[in-house]
Formats: sequence, structure tokens, C-alpha cells
Amino acid sequence: MSDWINVLIEGLLLGGLYALFATGLSLAFGIMRIVNIGHGDLAVLGAFVAITLSERFGLSPWMALLLGIPLMGALGYVMQRTLLERTLGSDILPPILVTFGISIILRNTLLEVYSADPRSLGDGALTTASIALPGDIAIGVLPLTIMIVAIVVLAALQWMFSSTRLGRAFRATSDDPATAQLMGLNHKRVYGVAMAIAVAVAGVAGVFLALRANVSPSEGQARLLYAFEAVIIGGLGSLWGTLAGGAILGVAQTAGMKLDPGWGILAGHLVFFVVLLARPNGLFPRTRDR
Repeated sequence: MSDWINVLIEGLLLGGLYALFATGLSLAFGIMRIVNIGHGDLAVLGAFVAITLSERFGLSPWMALLLGIPLMGALGYVMQRTLLERTLGSDILPPILVTFGISIILRNTLLEVYSADPRSLGDGALTTASIALPGDIAIGVLPLTIMIVAIVVLAALQWMFSSTRLGRAFRATSDDPATAQLMGLNHKRVYGVAMAIAVAVAGVAGVFLALRANVSPSEGQARLLYAFEAVIIGGLGSLWGTLAGGAILGVAQTAGMKLDPGWGILAGHLVFFVVLLARPNGLFPRTRDR
């Protein structure tokens, strides 16, 4: 029994990492209606930025994370203002094609610079530390930290959307950018800030991925797939839905792996498929009427 409790806890905490991957994707779609195919590769880029800062300057993973966040945010802002802004309109295909191109460029650039060898930021003490509970139950310190960070990020974004001028600007430009422009909002700048936040959060997810395991330049598409599944399971446009979707996906994968090591990823895909059939808008949708 304790084995399955540990599996459940491990899956729930893995959902925190998936939620971080999914949050930026959900933000880009919810505010700008951009399906960012390059999102997973941007997260991997964030991991390698932190690895480079750590190796080159001898920084701790946490300091590399703090320095990497503004760098990734600046990249997101520039990317939105110089490339993606020109593709926005009633047709969602141009942004998909452009972000697909960004994905290919990022992946091949990372392969050229870092080669195909996996790397990590692993802090031995942190990655192996755990909290022992009665009944042979253990909670990993790093997965717990990631879940706490995910909850803090989601709570901060939810507060921003509901209680700040920037959040109101996001909602206004998302609903009707033309009217928002007439009311004095520069929707291009608002979109730039939104993409900066989305890419910065993706970078945070990438750093935690590099702390948990080895990361290679070519795994961005796999991370994109998990992010998509978490977003769809949780519901399009729902921030807290991404956490629920990530947790469900994480539990499905760890339970499948418990039954058979080859079933872990497949179990997650099957749960995603079942939710998609039963609730095409996800479990907690916020954009059903759009």
C-alpha cells in the first residue's frame, strides 16, 4: 500500500513541473491566441542558459535560475515584437508556422553549440534528499520545491490578472485588441509583456527539468507534448487548470510506470485521450465561448 501512496505523491509532485511547462503555453494562447510550437524548445533553452551560467561563472543553480529569468523574459519580449506580432490576425496558422520555425532554429542551434550530449544542473544533495514520513512514505525535497514554486507562480499570475492594471490590460487586449487600443492601451506592448512572462516561466520549468534529470537539446518537442496535454486536460485558458492537468498527467505516468516500466508515457497519453473524448474543452475550461 505504501508503494502506491508513494507513486501517487510522486505523480502529483511531477504535475508541478508539468504545470510550469503548461503555464506559458496557456498564457500565450489565452491572451494572444498563439499556439507556440516552439514552447518546449524555449524551455530547453532556459535550461541550457542556466547550465552555461553555472558552468562558466561557477554560480549555484538557484543563482543561475534568478539570472536566467530576466534573460528569457527579454527573449520572449523581443520575439513577440519582432516576429510574432506580424503574424497575429484572424488566422491562427501563421503563428503556428513561425513558432515551428523558431523551434527548428533553437533546436539545431543548441545541438550545434552544446552537441547532443545530455547535461544537468543536478545538485546531488538536493536531488536525492527526501522527507521521511510514517509508513515508509517519502517525499522528495526537489519535487516538493518544484510544486511549491508552481503554486506560487500560478497564484502570482492569478493575482496579477485579477488585481492589477497589467492584468486588466491583458484581459482587455485578449477580449478586443482594437477597442483596447482606442482606450489608450498599446496592445503590441501588452502582447510583448505577455510573451515575456510566458517565456520566462518556460525558462523556470527548463531549469527545474535540468535539476531533476539530464536534458538534451533535442527534447523540446517531448516537453511541448506534455505541456499541451496538461493544458488540454486542465482546460484552455485556465491557470489553475494547468496545475490540475499536470497533476493528472503526472499521476497517470507514474502509475503506468509502476505497473510496467514501458507503460509510463503511454498511460499519460491514454488519460489525455480519454479526457479529450469526454471533455474536449478540458476539465476546467475558461475559453469555451471563444
